[in-house]
Amino acid sequence: MSAYPCQTKLTFSAKAHRPGRFPINTLVFDIETVPDLDFGRRYYGLEGLDDEAVGQVMFGQRLQATGSEFLPLHQHRVVAISCLLKSRDKLRVWSLGDDGGDEAQIVRRFFEGVEQYGPDLVSWNGSGFDLPVLHYRALRHGVAATRYWETGDNDQSFRWNNYLNRFHWRHLDLMDVLAGFQARAAARLDEVAVLLGLPGKLGMSGDKVWPRFLAGEIREISDYCETDVINTYLVYLHFEQMRGRLAAVELEREQSRVREMLQTDGRPHLMEFLDAWGAAG
Repeated sequence: MSAYPCQTKLTFSAKAHRPGRFPINTLVFDIETVPDLDFGRRYYGLEGLDDEAVGQVMFGQRLQATGSEFLPLHQHRVVAISCLLKSRDKLRVWSLGDDGGDEAQIVRRFFEGVEQYGPDLVSWNGSGFDLPVLHYRALRHGVAATRYWETGDNDQSFRWNNYLNRFHWRHLDLMDVLAGFQARAAARLDEVAVLLGLPGKLGMSGDKVWPRFLAGEIREISDYCETDVINTYLVYLHFEQMRGRLAAVELEREQSRVREMLQTDGRPHLMEFLDAWGAAG
């Protein structure tokens, strides 16, 4: 199965990264996670307990140690990766994991897409959460990603612009950049989205992913994740205008492309987003 849908219909360029210009190939991504229950059972000796009980032990241990239930990144398991891919003439949003695929397949397909197409990556807190989690999960499942880990030893163009360096642009963590790389200035995606007249969260949030997972609502989790990547992409468009890579008329054109994509796709959560966007405007 292709890492990216409809790959034969997408137009890609080998010169995806062009300094000073809006990039041709952009992949906005977001992940959703739950506790790594296999790790919890092995590490805490919890064989025989059901998933919910194992999760509660893991949260409890973390709360006792740090005062917060938020698990360390290596204890997260990926259940969905949502992607919005913008190429020269295509715009598409979809999720890896919405069909209940196993984690190894989800992570492998994500890195296969990066390996094959080398898009510019865009995220919200991707440097602080999404990518480190994906690193641990790729390590766990033996997923190779040569191009992603390239820093210039084999391809000189990656020496000054790679996915790993915090201050390079091949991966743009919007939250980090907009905060001037200052943790105290970091903002939530939904708040910045609302600041710009975008829908933000639509009745779902990250703290609801675990109970939804226990209820078997994987599709609902990926639907929520997709609205996050749409919010992120729309914030990114405003950022590109702010730094002079999109004129006002181009910003409006790109936003119109998003509206058309949502309308054409027609899935209920995307139509809800489109309606909320209109109401917010």
